[in-house]
Formats: sequence, C-alpha cells, structure tokens
Amino acid sequence: MVAVNLQVRTAVQADQQQIAHLMYFEPRVHRHLDWRGPLDWLGSPHYWVLEDGGRIAAALACPQDPPDIAWIRLFVSAAHLSEPEAWSPLWQAARAEIFSQPGTVVAAIAMQPWFEHILLESGFSHPQSIIMYEWNDQPFTPRPLPRGVRIRPMTIVDLPAVTAVDWAAFAPMWRNSFAALHRAHSQAILATVAETDEGMIGYQISTGNPLGAHLARLAVRPEWQGRGIGSSLIHDLFQHTLRRGRHRITLNTQGDNRNSQSLYEKLGFVRTGEEYPVLMMDHA
Repeated sequence: MVAVNLQVRTAVQADQQQIAHLMYFEPRVHRHLDWRGPLDWLGSPHYWVLEDGGRIAAALACPQDPPDIAWIRLFVSAAHLSEPEAWSPLWQAARAEIFSQPGTVVAAIAMQPWFEHILLESGFSHPQSIIMYEWNDQPFTPRPLPRGVRIRPMTIVDLPAVTAVDWAAFAPMWRNSFAALHRAHSQAILATVAETDEGMIGYQISTGNPLGAHLARLAVRPEWQGRGIGSSLIHDLFQHTLRRGRHRITLNTQGDNRNSQSLYEKLGFVRTGEEYPVLMMDHA
C-alpha cells in the first residue's frame, strides 16, 4: 500500500475507533507511562491524526499535564507508512502549535529504540534516563518515625494537600497534576500519607501486579527529606505487600536523582538493568 494523500488534522472523539485499531494492530506504537490511556486524552489540545486517503494512518498526542510540559503520550503509525512519512507532518504541526506558547517543553520516555531514533533525528536532546529497581523480599528493619509523625491511608479529601507535596518535592517536568493524582489514587492498591499536626509532609501511591506491587510515586517535602519519612512509607508498603503473599516491588526513578537512588538501595532495592532515555526539546 502506498501513501496517496496525507493530511494532518486535529483529533476528535469520533476518531477513537480508528486510533484504537492502530494501537492494537500496528507494530510501531509509543505509549507514555501514564495514569490515563491515550484514548482518554481525545478532546484535549495537542492531539493530531494523519489521514491517508480519508483513513487515519497515524496519530500523535502531546497534551500538557502539568502545564507547560507536553509529554508525548502517543505516537502510532500504520506499517505502510515509513517513519518519516508518519512522524514528520505530525511533528511539524505539533511543534508549531506547542511552541507558540513560550516556555513549553516537549518530552518523551522512549521505551523502544525506533522511537528514540526518531526523536534524536528531530533534534531532541537526551539529558537523562529513567532507571528501574526491584525489591525481592530482602530483609528490612523498619525505621522509627520521627516524633509527631504518623502514617495513614490516603483519602480523596487529601488530594489537594498531596498535590502540594508533589509540587514541592519535584521539578516542574516531573510534577503530577491534581487530576493525575486523582486517577492514581483510584488505581492504587495502597496509597498512604505521612503527616504531623501541622499538615501533610509525604505520600506514596502503589499499584498492583501479579507478582506484587509497583511503587508508582513517592514524595516528601524538601524540609523533611533525610529524616526517615520516605523509608517509613516504603516499609509500610513492604509490610502490606508481604501480608498479601507477594514478595516483589518495582519502581523507577530519574537517573540523575542520586538521593532517591541512595534511599532505595539502602532499603534493599537493586537495579534491574532496564534503562529508558528521556528525550526533551524546549522552545529555544
């Protein structure tokens, strides 16, 4: 099959079935690690499709969440299109629209080498990587909480305070919005917060899998870091996982976040050897 009439347009809700077909049946699919699936973003800004003779042959979604950070949440193309044929017109439209807003960053975690190649060829930089860790029932000794600190289950009412902790703990690129944390909470097997009488100081959200759990998010306010809050939240997760008869916990963290790596390694996590590049491009 030869491309005959390629045209880029904004994606709409009615495109859901055709995009889903591409995602499930075509070999070239990039999906962002996200609380929302790519189809859930339909109707959001910065979502395009490429039509070939009136049929959708490729799609690109880069909605901003949090603001000014446009993660590439989906790129998929039909096999009959070459990578340049599918990517170039979509990226041209995306770049023009996204960078019309100064200060915006486009970013992606490239899970497959072919997508990393596309982004590097398009001028993206590779400032860091995501690295994977796992814990397989290594011995651990719970660390006593500092005086006045307690851990309890997270509730929906906590989410504004959880969002504030998240934004205090992370650089803008890695922050989660209130909407993202709301979805994360709804999908968690265990979500807990650490607090004092003055307010919330840390939290963790973990999801389940057949072998155990995945520590999806851990955050502690900067002024409380290094005082055992993160360790205590993780020890609580260890105990919860073991009570369920599971013995494995996975997580990922930024390759340049030495503090988090040190914490996880002290608690018995080991690197799996999996590493995924983070690619970025800013307005400049």
